[in-house]
Amino acid sequence: MGLAIHARNAPERMAIVSPSGSRSWGQLNTRSNQLARALRARELAPGDAVALVCSNRPEFIEVYAAALRAGLRLTPINWHLTGAEIGYIVDDCEAKVLFADARFADSCVDAASRAHGAIHRLSIGGAIPGFESYDALLECEDGADLEDPVLGGSMLYTSGTTGHPKGVYRRQAPRSGSLNAPLVASAAFDPSRDVALVTGPLYHAAPLAINLAFPMGFGVGCVLMEGWDAEETLRLIETHGVTHTHVVPTMFHRMLQLAPEMRERHDLRSLRWVVHGAAPCPVHVKRAIIDWLGPVVYEYYAATEGGGFWIDSEEWLRKPGSVGRLAEERMTVRLVGDDGEDVPVGQVGTVYFKAPEVGRFEYFKAPGKTASAYRGDFFTMGDLGRLDEDGYLFLTGRSAELIISGGVNIYPAEVDAILLQHPAVGDVATVGVPNDEWGEEVLAVVEPSSGHEPTEALADELIEFCRKHLARYKCPRRISFDAALPRLDSGKIQRAKVRDRHLES
Repeated sequence: MGLAIHARNAPERMAIVSPSGSRSWGQLNTRSNQLARALRARELAPGDAVALVCSNRPEFIEVYAAALRAGLRLTPINWHLTGAEIGYIVDDCEAKVLFADARFADSCVDAASRAHGAIHRLSIGGAIPGFESYDALLECEDGADLEDPVLGGSMLYTSGTTGHPKGVYRRQAPRSGSLNAPLVASAAFDPSRDVALVTGPLYHAAPLAINLAFPMGFGVGCVLMEGWDAEETLRLIETHGVTHTHVVPTMFHRMLQLAPEMRERHDLRSLRWVVHGAAPCPVHVKRAIIDWLGPVVYEYYAATEGGGFWIDSEEWLRKPGSVGRLAEERMTVRLVGDDGEDVPVGQVGTVYFKAPEVGRFEYFKAPGKTASAYRGDFFTMGDLGRLDEDGYLFLTGRSAELIISGGVNIYPAEVDAILLQHPAVGDVATVGVPNDEWGEEVLAVVEPSSGHEPTEALADELIEFCRKHLARYKCPRRISFDAALPRLDSGKIQRAKVRDRHLES
């Protein structure tokens, strides 16, 4: 992030503002150095892993910066997950240290009991039984810049397509990000006056990379939201003169639902760059946002694994519904049909990106899953789309497996695996169905087992059963029943037909 440079150039300028505290560039740099030295004193070496379960607060950035300069691999973890789910990731990423926000003490204590490799456990923002104090650890160390920094990195986890989530891992960093050129050109940062607003949780790839690391790399300070709220977003933009932010379409939808007098109450003229991605944005919603905020809205299409389409407001108004053109000329994309051949312009195919020569992703300790994502030198995220004659991509759907709700990926196999443990469930197919606010919501279609009637009481019971075993955002909003789920001759459920059948009804 260039933290040490910005600390030397403007030590007193504010770097982080949040409800949990603020940091100047000098303070943030000092504390990150202290933590890096403390971890080295605990015999962590370059290449070792650390895990972080933390809300949007200054300590998150301190851990991130310390890992980057100590050569460590940081895995931020979704704090909405259950203790068992967190414990699996801490163990799977081979973390030697678990940093835990006291807000999530119960789930982190449970997680620690399942991740025996995490021999050092540090609590942030309060006490956690069995954890050491984060602040006390830092007090014992020197805050001067390290004489021998080693570049580290991060490894985020995707939701599990077939059960457990997997880390998106790179043995080497890519030479440059696929979205770097249009991001830098469109953002046009001026650290003397610009302010970024971090709207989403930093454990998610886009808020961490685009909404935090990107502006901070240019010396731009960030205001952190601990939880997103539409009216609070407008207030913070006006109060801090926010110039840059990243959102997901659900946020657009909620902001537009505010009463006109509430929207007009706040001065948003400081905004110069509002970028969104992570989920499809309905055409009418995006058009209304551009009408309101002006041509300051940008969109990207990418994922933790890679990719890179980009479009600005003026282009989008000419090509409504598009996610743009390839961000850089050196990138290559293929749209592949069911026969494995490239489809002609205007026809729908699965979107495949050319993987970089250096820094290709793989799924950590999952060679089979890695192999399934690649077709030669190309990889896919499972999305379907078509290219027009000008090279603009229009997404038309995705593989039936993936659900995107509020910008968060949810894989049906995880939900199915839990529901199949209930004695009333003979079989199940979880699918995503349209939702005006969230983009999609989770629907589980259950084939009841013998002796169980499809009642409203049973549906409520199954939803509650899921909530005991899964993070709440993964759980079905609704349960539907089907006496005979559609299947192939092999017996495999045809999930796409399940979804289509529901939409038709």
